[in-house]
Amino acid sequence: MKFGKKTAFAALVAASALVFAGCAGGGDVIEEGSGGSGGSGDGEMYIALVSKGFQHQFWQAVKKGAEQKAEELGVRITFEGPAAETEIAQQLEMLTSAIDKNPNAIAYAALDPEACVAPLEQAKSKDIPVVYFDAPCNGDVGLSLAATDSKVAGALAAEHMAELIGGSGKVAIVGHSQINSTGVERRDGFVEKIESDYPDIEIVDIQYGDGDHLKSADIAKTLIAANPDLKGIYGTNEGSAIGIVNAVNELGLEKGKIKIVGFDSGAAQINAIKDGTMAGAITQDPIGIGAQVVQAAYDAANGDSVDEFYDTGSYWYDSTNLEDDKIAAVLYE
Repeated sequence: MKFGKKTAFAALVAASALVFAGCAGGGDVIEEGSGGSGGSGDGEMYIALVSKGFQHQFWQAVKKGAEQKAEELGVRITFEGPAAETEIAQQLEMLTSAIDKNPNAIAYAALDPEACVAPLEQAKSKDIPVVYFDAPCNGDVGLSLAATDSKVAGALAAEHMAELIGGSGKVAIVGHSQINSTGVERRDGFVEKIESDYPDIEIVDIQYGDGDHLKSADIAKTLIAANPDLKGIYGTNEGSAIGIVNAVNELGLEKGKIKIVGFDSGAAQINAIKDGTMAGAITQDPIGIGAQVVQAAYDAANGDSVDEFYDTGSYWYDSTNLEDDKIAAVLYE
């Protein structure tokens, strides 16, 4: 299933092995429920959320939104994810464990859109409705996706990068994933916008740091060394962007010499924008994503219709609009 005409799934042909290792996450131990029609033994609806991770403030904000909506609806949720967004096997173990508990519904954010197909087929066989948040799984099990339109967000980042560097020059990208849809689409949205609208801008390289700020910093240093006339670097998530910021600081570069465009929010990026190291970033509405996916899971568990795609929006922020009410509402530290 495709979730909205602008949301494309990566057609991955490599099958991922379901190798289960010990998991690390934030979920609570719960009592076994009774599938899509029953929930826990006391009649309370239970929704299991399995996230991509816990290490970035983005996921903590998603969790906050999910908890707020769960309280409003009077349902019980658990929210867990692996320690890092590279730990696909651990995430799959969490998903399998959630299915075994027979929740009323499952909300899932896929690290690998192929590896999750088999376990979610198991959920379907048990009549457990599945909805997605942030990034979907391939196949036809999921009923809905609550997420940012990542290609639109990537294009927005490209527009601001082009403006910042005067419409010409060399830029590079530090991405966080070549597998999950957010990494692919944030990259592609940026690249396609540059190629279509800004012929005098050259993207000299695209490297991937797995969203890890240490790896991303090393990559950024290498990119800067290889391209002394580099005008800008785009980081496709929180960890990528902070890695770039750390790299230019460690190299002792003048603030603003290289225009840094980030993605997501968090105290480190906000502070880097305030002190002039980072030009600006794209923020999502993670609290809105968390709230919307719980609402969709609740509706699906009750047999109500849900939309295929809920676009929760993307927004540019920089030093000029940090205090604007609309922007402040979607920033998180």
